[in-house]
Amino acid sequence: MARELRKKNIVSVALTPGFLRSEAVLDHFGVSEANWKDAGKKDRANAGNQNDAGPDFLVSESPRYVGRAVVALAADPKVNKKTGRVFSSWALAKEYGFTDLDGTQPHWGNYARKKYGKYKICDEQFYSYWVPGLIEMIFPDWF
Repeated sequence: MARELRKKNIVSVALTPGFLRSEAVLDHFGVSEANWKDAGKKDRANAGNQNDAGPDFLVSESPRYVGRAVVALAADPKVNKKTGRVFSSWALAKEYGFTDLDGTQPHWGNYARKKYGKYKICDEQFYSYWVPGLIEMIFPDWF
């Protein structure tokens, strides 16, 4: 999509939050945004679900955190250099300097890597494999 929209000067990115502290998740843990850290103190022994662990919940982020990532991208005059890529709320927070509601910068990536092990990230090396892509080589006039 980003390749098609580039001609019209429209930026298209994918954005992922970390462990999102949505209303449904707050309900699941039986807390509100005002006292959500209380649930993080209880280790629910994962209750059959890795994302149900209290310590994981302490690294969660509010929906406003990912919203602030969207605002930062929209305000960036050089955002067109990011088109066609995947970003995380925590990486954008580090780049643009915004915080969550409580003034923190939750970094699910670092936490997950430490707890669950190494995983692939969408960095420059990852993108070098895809760009230029096969479609661009076969149909260069499309883009």
